Amino acid sequence: MNDYRDTGLPFMKMHGLGNDFVVLDARVQALDLSPGLIMGIADRHKGIGFDQLAVIEAGAGDAHLTFYNADGSTSAACGNATRCIARHLMDESGKARLHLTTARGDLYAVDAGEGLTSVNMGQPQLDWNEIPLAEDMDTLELPIEGGPTATGMGNPHCTFFVENAEAIPLEQFGPRYEHHPLYPERTNVQVASLVGENHLRMRVWERGVGVTLASGSSSCATAVAAARRGLTGRKVRIDLDGGTLGVEWREDGVWMTGATCHVASGVLTPTFLAAHP
Repeated sequence: MNDYRDTGLPFMKMHGLGNDFVVLDARVQALDLSPGLIMGIADRHKGIGFDQLAVIEAGAGDAHLTFYNADGSTSAACGNATRCIARHLMDESGKARLHLTTARGDLYAVDAGEGLTSVNMGQPQLDWNEIPLAEDMDTLELPIEGGPTATGMGNPHCTFFVENAEAIPLEQFGPRYEHHPLYPERTNVQVASLVGENHLRMRVWERGVGVTLASGSSSCATAVAAARRGLTGRKVRIDLDGGTLGVEWREDGVWMTGATCHVASGVLTPTFLAAHP
């Protein structure tokens, strides 16, 4: 049995614009995370609650990050969690620039000043087989009612551009497309409206989670989709339910900038851990 199951498991609770995370530090001690434990921590009534769980590990760069959804499944990318952890690691190390590794690949984070953190989420995946989709097709406008755009940001996305994003019943709309047969690995679903020049209003349904107040990778995917469709330029402001992100699609990747918050630190008790083997 691992030591932490006898002594308790330290965790941090963080959020980026209300997109919330439990963060575990595997640099301190080895972790053995079962799906049952992940889902137990995710329970907002009997656990801590999160949109994603993130694990910090030693890596080739400053750290390696691994992400889990609330249903216990893994995700290769989580932009807001990456920003939150980057801020924590910057405060810890005194560095203003970090090299992070994820299943998505190498990501770079910088201190953007005024308490903001920027992360380069890498180049978007625009080919059908990279996203991935089930068959070869034009990813700019899928053969789905509403003609959404498909984008990969290390995880799959399906972006609908609508007249009024706030009028869409996302609780019913999101799961209908998360499990669409064109997306063999399921997909994150966004609804977005153009509300001004280079200014979008977006709401998101995350695969394996549900409606969230914000999503970094979804914001990046929506910015890329809007630029590809000629709705905006490559630098946009995106207003989400939880706040505002700045996204810029540059030559070296898609940069996302916004605020983060380290809410609290605590310890999961041995009693809780024993109940979730």
